Amino acid sequence: MAEIHASVDVNVTIDKVWDVISDLDNEPKFWKGTKEIRNISNSENKINREITIAFRDQKCMQEVTIFPKQKIEAKFTKGIIKGEKILNLKETEDGCSLEAVWKIKLSGMMGMFTGMITKHIQSGTEQALQAIKQEVEK
Repeated sequence: MAEIHASVDVNVTIDKVWDVISDLDNEPKFWKGTKEIRNISNSENKINREITIAFRDQKCMQEVTIFPKQKIEAKFTKGIIKGEKILNLKETEDGCSLEAVWKIKLSGMMGMFTGMITKHIQSGTEQALQAIKQEVEK
């Protein structure tokens, strides 16, 4: 299983960052690896959805759990990716810190490419966090 960690310090309140990252339908704007989202069900703090990822336009199922103003956990439940992506928000002296942690592997025969794809996901994650930072600090 590959683990990816990236974080960014943002000079605004948690509320402002939360407003952007909790708008899950807007995810493809920041996360270039996510091409499309289709929500299937939504109950309180859980959303089941189908996402289309940039890697061969593969469809994956996710169960997203929202912990308001703390974190968002997206578990990959079906598809080429197995594992999870977690966004953590923490208050800092000058604003807040946004951290992304992936624990994933590719399923089936694609598992042998997990290492190769890790660098791509690391780069995409760093770009997404910078894009979120730019959006909220405007």
